[in-house]
Amino acid sequence: MTSPGRELLRFAGLSKTFPGTRALSDVNLAVRAGEVHGLVGHNGSGKSTLIKILSGFYQPNEGSSFWLHEQPVKLSRLSQHDRDGRKAMAFVHQDSNLILEMSAIENLILRSSTLRSQGRSGRGGRSSQEQACRDLLARFSVELDPNDLLVNADPVQRTVVALACALQDWDSDGGILVLDEPTAALPGGEVNRLFRIIRTLRDEGAGILYVSHRLDEIFALADRVSILRGGELVTTDDVANLTKRELVRLMLGEEMEPEYRASFDAQGSTAPAPAAQDLAGATLEDANFTLQRGEILGIAGLPGSGADELPRLLTDRRHAASGMARVKSGRWVPLRTWKSDAIALLPPDRSEEGMIGPMTVAENLSLSVLGRLGKPWRLNHGAERSFTKQWIGELNVVGGYASTYVERLSGGNQQKVLFGRALARDPLVLVLCDPTAGVDISSRFAIYELIARHVREGLSVIVTSSDMGDLVALCSRVLIFQDGKSIGELPRAALSESQLVHAIEGLMTVDDPGTKRAGQSD
Repeated sequence: MTSPGRELLRFAGLSKTFPGTRALSDVNLAVRAGEVHGLVGHNGSGKSTLIKILSGFYQPNEGSSFWLHEQPVKLSRLSQHDRDGRKAMAFVHQDSNLILEMSAIENLILRSSTLRSQGRSGRGGRSSQEQACRDLLARFSVELDPNDLLVNADPVQRTVVALACALQDWDSDGGILVLDEPTAALPGGEVNRLFRIIRTLRDEGAGILYVSHRLDEIFALADRVSILRGGELVTTDDVANLTKRELVRLMLGEEMEPEYRASFDAQGSTAPAPAAQDLAGATLEDANFTLQRGEILGIAGLPGSGADELPRLLTDRRHAASGMARVKSGRWVPLRTWKSDAIALLPPDRSEEGMIGPMTVAENLSLSVLGRLGKPWRLNHGAERSFTKQWIGELNVVGGYASTYVERLSGGNQQKVLFGRALARDPLVLVLCDPTAGVDISSRFAIYELIARHVREGLSVIVTSSDMGDLVALCSRVLIFQDGKSIGELPRAALSESQLVHAIEGLMTVDDPGTKRAGQSD
């Protein structure tokens, strides 16, 4: 077994220049056997460029040097297989690049030369392939039929398949695993399961480079952390030597409070409050709530609790089994038949369900309101330009022009564009799923304040998030779901990440607020 502490990967003088931009400048970093090495920095710090260089997507500037197992190597060697068919490095990117129209087994076979050769071995080849895939997936203890198409899988299942794909033909003893925002699509309860897998790989002798915007994950998991800012390495230090405040200061170069609490007060109104009763779907059995005007209501629970399904029930009638809702008129409408323009959704997967990368900022922003910007089959380009200019300014989209392709923006600015598209519809209720997934800490605070500002103007918001920090920062109260039902709520005064985790894990009793069912009269 590889000696703990031995350097598995080192690079020195790592630099990368794009036309007009120096993305990385003389970065030196080493990953050791038996460690989780955190890599942090806000958007534009160079993290993504560094990962793409290691994976062979970008070529670095001349003068960049690499060592693998303390031997100098060329960059191309890092992504190649050795004589035994093993990979030196494995990658799990934020965009998993899974083929959703294929099954888990087909995705695994596609990415493994060993499995493909088994399939060519004649009789029994396919069965041995399937068994090998099942054995690999069994390591992660997730309920998944390997023959089902991944388009039907949830984010947890897809993340596990992406991880399984990466770990094929890879030896954890002396191997390097690069994880780029692996928890971005995971509900909170699944993060600990992933952490257990990562710690097991670390204890087997792997070196793990862990990229995350979530500082709590760095403190919970990493042994050392390297901080990038403006393409340069600020420092590498033991996590035990740092506090969250110090880490934020090193990332941003200035003092910034890592905690945030949105400032707003729910507004009284004589109009009927948005509400839902008896909501049911695939996992949700019975949900009832009333949402005040100018309130942010949080929804939290483990996978399968119904919390992650509720946004879909409210915004897409195809998902509803039963239930009633009211939003605009005060009239109760069956979910299966209703269609409301008063409620808007920000989906959890920005790249798959939100932005359209090959389209411009203007085109992405205006998609939801094309009817206001011209006549049927004829877009008023002047109105679109004026509309886009207004929203780019209001959202403070950094580096974004109307003609900029949205895929070229940072994650935080892409998320702002999606907020603008939803808000432009003038909804009464905005449903947010993981509103800060994959964005840096400064963009996170900007998004929080954007939400709070509109809530102060009367917007009602429902938030579900795999990041407990989102719920603590934003919500006036949080409904806790278990086994398909809401079991109670945590008021704002009692909200903390610790309390939320204990509540959704069933480790504490959640007080029933004592409110009547949404459909009952006074």
